Amino acid sequence: MEGPQLFLRYAFKPNSLGYCGGDDNLALFEYGLHGCVDQGLIEMECRFDGAFPYLQLIARASGIADPLDSRVVEAYWIGNRLLDRVDMGSLFRSLEERFTGRARPKQWLSLVSKVPAGARPHHSFHVFEVYPRIGLMRTGAVGHVLETMEQCRIRWGRVLSVGESDLVVEVQPLVLRGDRLELAEAKRETIFRWVDGRGFVDAVQNGDWVSIHWGWACDILTPRQRANLEHYTRWHMALYNRTL
Repeated sequence: MEGPQLFLRYAFKPNSLGYCGGDDNLALFEYGLHGCVDQGLIEMECRFDGAFPYLQLIARASGIADPLDSRVVEAYWIGNRLLDRVDMGSLFRSLEERFTGRARPKQWLSLVSKVPAGARPHHSFHVFEVYPRIGLMRTGAVGHVLETMEQCRIRWGRVLSVGESDLVVEVQPLVLRGDRLELAEAKRETIFRWVDGRGFVDAVQNGDWVSIHWGWACDILTPRQRANLEHYTRWHMALYNRTL
């Protein structure tokens, strides 16, 4: 799959909710359904100012000219070895350029302390570490913050049944035990796979693993992808649980 097509599968749902990207969600969805890539799609994806700078960072570190190369896109949303090529200095400078002044001093210090501790430019790092410190999750009850983290992170779920417009999947929910993030025992959950009878995972079958973003089935995962997604998610959960 071409990189821009892979990117939109993960970007579609939060964009439809108004959380990121431009205001042309219907066009983004149509691009995904038809599988085409052109300059219009690329311009839409460059407007995702949360994700796109991470793609640029990963691409530069790997000597890849196109930030929307499929390997780079996969690294950010799911995880692969390209993440390990991003050095600490580059990640620190990227965070400094984007977020200095958007967090209180103590929060900023806590955020950048995760860089030498092993942070990677993966979506789970952005969800667990950046979001809570730059104002997007600063207010509201703890339960609301936890639910936002749960829905915003890319989850992996095993398909138990395929419905007309949804999937019943088995997923491990994010929980807060004391002040630590953990993954609880797997439970059943219903997620959406279609909008008006159309979606991105029409070939899904019972037993498949799918990636999930804001209750939407993004893609069917290979065993390698599922393992990488879990690895980098758990890695950044462990970093979150560390203190200065």
